[in-house]
Amino acid sequence: MAAPVRTLCSSVLRLSSRQFSTTCGVQGGEKWRKENGISKSGSEYGPLTDLPDWSFADGRPAPLLKGQLRRKQEREVLARRIVMLSSEVDKGIESWNDKREEAQRMEEHKKSLLLKPKGMMLIKNKSNS
Repeated sequence: MAAPVRTLCSSVLRLSSRQFSTTCGVQGGEKWRKENGISKSGSEYGPLTDLPDWSFADGRPAPLLKGQLRRKQEREVLARRIVMLSSEVDKGIESWNDKREEAQRMEEHKKSLLLKPKGMMLIKNKSNS
């Protein structure tokens, strides 16, 4: 009786190993999530990922997990970079406005240095204006 059980077990194992797949499964709804501006999987960000899993009975929050600390640091780095780039853009706009105003002042100064009409030309210019 032991021999048929042994052959049955070995045949089941052979069949199950042939059906085992090692390929990566496609995430359901990934395309829809990307089209709607949501993360490609439901666990990349959001309350289930960012909020603590538990808290102490007296109401104190639980210590942050490694992943939560990492995401917090990444967000801080990103926020600092955004602030830095925003200030650089503001400085660039300010310097561009200063250069434009300086160019206008130089143009007005050049016009003021031009020869002024005198005599009959002055009278004609005033009557035309």
